[in-house]
Amino acid sequence: MTRALLSLGSNLGDRLAHLRTAMAVFGDDVLVASGVYETPPWGDTEQPAYLNAVLLVVDPAAAPEDWLARARTAEDAAGRVRDPRRRFGPRTLDVDVVAVWTDDDQPVLSDDPQLTLPHPRAHLRAFVLRPWIDIQPYARLPGHGWLTDLLTSGPAAAEVAELRARPDLALESTT
Repeated sequence: MTRALLSLGSNLGDRLAHLRTAMAVFGDDVLVASGVYETPPWGDTEQPAYLNAVLLVVDPAAAPEDWLARARTAEDAAGRVRDPRRRFGPRTLDVDVVAVWTDDDQPVLSDDPQLTLPHPRAHLRAFVLRPWIDIQPYARLPGHGWLTDLLTSGPAAAEVAELRARPDLALESTT
């Protein structure tokens, strides 16, 4: 597997620094990063606003499980603590593997509960789809269609107006 789309989110502590932590963990494998968006919390609304972005990462030797392991490493580096009582609760850093593609550009499909691909709720989340359009304006979410269609007529369309682009925040690695 060579390419993955990762969704980043943080709403505790130094949110931008936590996103940059993810950039540092993925290092030279980051092909491109989206702009940063400030978004209301999703699923559990009793928490602070998030900063969200996406990364397109490339590594010819990486399997889907490798992307997940590195996502957990980034979360650990940012001090993520999981609260089983609040599945969508606040966090220093959340890194989701949204989609993975093979060398020949075929999407990887998986119903493994540890790593479902594509991410089972990505098509519902404007905070994933809108930053993704920044870096791949003509992309398709495997199994769900064109990003632009998902943002204009799908369930995520109602959330687009709540996203606020943050051009004042650059998602660059500090290393």
